[in-house]
Amino acid sequence: MLDTNLLPYAFICLTSFFTLTNPLGTMPVFLTMTSGMDEGERARIVKRATILSFITIVVFTLAGQILFKFFGISTNGFRIAAGIIILKIGYDMLQAKFTHTNLREEEIKTYAEDISITPLAIPLLCGPGGIANGIMLMDEATTWIKKLILVGSIAVIYIITYYILRASTRLVKIIGETGNNVMMRLMGLILMVIAVECFFSGLKPIVVSMIEAAN
Repeated sequence: MLDTNLLPYAFICLTSFFTLTNPLGTMPVFLTMTSGMDEGERARIVKRATILSFITIVVFTLAGQILFKFFGISTNGFRIAAGIIILKIGYDMLQAKFTHTNLREEEIKTYAEDISITPLAIPLLCGPGGIANGIMLMDEATTWIKKLILVGSIAVIYIITYYILRASTRLVKIIGETGNNVMMRLMGLILMVIAVECFFSGLKPIVVSMIEAAN
């Protein structure tokens, strides 16, 4: 007999991962960090970032609790670390340090590999929220069908993310250099706000548990 909970479960998987991956919100960040690069280099960055994000989140989804326990890592600690990373990225963008039109040709490949890992793949496309969501949904996946739905949903979301980010490169010709600089500073400010929220969402439970333990 077919499980009547499969459709609602699939819907939750798709909507929650799309919201947490937030490709539309990542799009302006991607554009500002890849200004001055050609279409081929941007395509390689998007491909590398989405594949790495998919692999990372699937690994944590399937074995997250084991890995966290093995290394003694908590989700809250992961949120704090991600908040610090995002804060640094946002500050650099606010100071226009992500203007890369002056990069030498031999530096572009190394730089592209760096940003495809951090910050694009981790923590923007695959952040602590997405990892925690994957672990939580895996706990609810009591059958193999649900586990396949979960992994399939993650794959679908990252395929959609890939095409959204690839399409965003066409905006570079429209917004121009001035628009790019304005967008960079604006997104830098927004990223810093997100970083503060992420940092304190991880810090608050730790502080509360310490207070409760002291009492």
